[in-house]
This record gives sequence, C-alpha cells and structure tokens, in this order.
Amino acid sequence: MEEMVDENSPLAVFDGRTVLVTGHTGFKGTWLSLWLKMLGANVVGLSLAPPPGEPSMFESVRLERKITHIIGDICDRELVREIIHDHRPSIVIHMAAQTLVNRSYREPRETFNTNVLGTINILEAIRMEGGVKACIVVTSDKCYSNDGRDRAYVEDDCLGGKDPYSASKAAAEIVTASYRWSYFSSPDNAMALSTARAGNVIGGGDWAEDRIVPDIVRGLISGKSISVRNPASVRPWQHVLEPLNGYLLLTARMLQDSVSYSGPWNFGPDHRNCTVQDLVERFIRSWGKGTWVYSGRASDMQKEARTLRLDSTKAKNGLGWRPLLQLDQAVDLTVEWYKADTTKSYDMGDFSEQQIKNFLRMAPNESKEQYHGQRIL
Repeated sequence: MEEMVDENSPLAVFDGRTVLVTGHTGFKGTWLSLWLKMLGANVVGLSLAPPPGEPSMFESVRLERKITHIIGDICDRELVREIIHDHRPSIVIHMAAQTLVNRSYREPRETFNTNVLGTINILEAIRMEGGVKACIVVTSDKCYSNDGRDRAYVEDDCLGGKDPYSASKAAAEIVTASYRWSYFSSPDNAMALSTARAGNVIGGGDWAEDRIVPDIVRGLISGKSISVRNPASVRPWQHVLEPLNGYLLLTARMLQDSVSYSGPWNFGPDHRNCTVQDLVERFIRSWGKGTWVYSGRASDMQKEARTLRLDSTKAKNGLGWRPLLQLDQAVDLTVEWYKADTTKSYDMGDFSEQQIKNFLRMAPNESKEQYHGQRIL
C-alpha cells in the first residue's frame, strides 16, 4: 500500500483485501480500480473489452498490468459465479452497465439485460457462493421518478424512469433492495448491501458517445465548434473522484456495520447545478480556446429531464462524506488530464494516480477531515 492512508483511517481496510470491480474497463471503473490499488487492494476486474480502435482510459493508464483483468459479460451467470468462486472477493463494487440514455432508446433489450439481469447475476452469485462481506451496486441519479420540479431528490423518493436507461436503473435498485431484505438481512447471512446514486461525473479519460465532456474535448482537440444539443439542461456535475471517494468510504463503513450502512445513498455536489451551456463555457475558458454551436432538436428535450438534482444530506451526516471541489476545480483537473493525454509524453497511469493525490490536496482547509486520514504525498 502506498503511504496514502493512516492506519486508523477507515480506508485502511482495503489494504490486502480482494475487491471485485465490475465494469473496470469503463471510465469510472478505471479510476476506482486505480484508487483501490493505491490503497493496497487486490483488484479483480470483470468487464467487456473496450471497443477496438477507440480511445480508452483503461488502455491509456495500462490498467491491465496493475490488476487481475478478466474480459467477460455480466449477463453470463455461470462466468460471474465462477469468478466469485475462484477469486473469493470480500468486497464487490458492481459498476458494469449500459450507461447511455440515447443508446437505451436504440437498444432497450440490451440495456435491461445488462442493467437488470446483470445485477441479478452478481447478487445471485454472491448469495450462492458466500464469502462477500460488502457489496455496492452503483446505479444512477436517473433512477428517480422525475416529476419535473426543481428540487433535490432524497433516497426515499419514488423510483421510476420514462426512458429505458432510467427505468433499468430504477429496476436495479428494486432488485437490490429485494435481495437485501430477502437474503442478506438475517443474522446468519448479514452481508452489507447498498446502492450508490451519483450525478453526472466529469474527469479525464471519458470518451463515451453522446456525453457532453467527450464531445467538448473532441471539439477542442479538433478545433471544430462544440455541438451542444440541450444547452439549458441542468445537471449535478462533479468530478469523478467525488462519488468514488463516497463509494470507498461507504464500503469501509459497511464492513464495520452491515446493518446501519446498508441501503441507498446519494453522492451529489454541493455547488448549485449548472446548465450544459455553462459547463461548456467553463471548459472553453479552462482550455484557453474553443467555440460552441446549438445543434439540438425539440425532440431532444423529450428524452431527458430538464432538471435533475440530488440531496446528499444522508451521506454527509451518516458517512461524514463531503464533496471536495468547486466546479471550476473539477473542470481544471479534467482539462489537465486531456491535455496531458493528447501530448503523448506522459505515463498516464502515473499521471492519473497523481491526480488522485492532487484531488485530496485541493480541499479547503476546513474540509481536511473529510479525507478520512488519507495522507497527501
């Protein structure tokens, strides 16, 4: 373990533990796997391979060399059970998913298969094999039944979703709650099982289709105007390391108390949500150049809610978690990563690990306790 964590810190529990991360080749999964390795965990990753020929943070940071890397589909229930049987993880963080709203319209069956059946396969393998002490199922802020009002959603608000992606995430929440109460709450099988709901994340290494930050970066790199479909939409943007910090702290607490910390948790930003247009213009300022153009249609706004905000009071009071960055800091960290990657002169694995350390440095002085004892190198 790197000298990042005081031995009295809750995050010291990851040192030497085997953690199964599904979706480890994805944007959030790669960042989480890197952080876990820095904490001394033995990371086993299960995910589909990144599409060949496309940019991938997983390949940029050479994650395959740092962890046990398994290519496979979470919809393959026998494979999932075999991996849990063979590697005996004590922690499972389930992040593998079809994550794109627009793709869910084109591929609804595949979206429900991955996001719902895949979750069932993970939980069923854990139930059958045993040995797992804590599991987090990562869903989305879009799991809530959005009534269109400008308010922040709390964990016990109604679940739902008009589009296939949102509905699949709400269904994954219901499935997880069912398994928690049916199989993992008895005294003889009290495994901690939670769901984590985060807002829209930004950060280096995201190259997904139909997401605003990759679209911004492609425009800035190419010198073309950035195409913006829904400039007035409001989202809870935060740096990717913010919710991951929450997932890590939640997992550590779950290992200590399987009852009190099981359940749903929101991890959203403190700063007031901004519009897509505001985010684009912040990126242009941070990058030092760029322009944007409106390219939307009236039908685009029918596919996604205009406003979406999260209330993270439960995580603040129950976990001691706090967001650490202002939005401009999050944008600057993101721009820094993409600029470094485009120069091809950095080891992006080392660069990304350093960004995790820089993230911890950037908290205001009064928030240092929120680092849960993580030492700054």
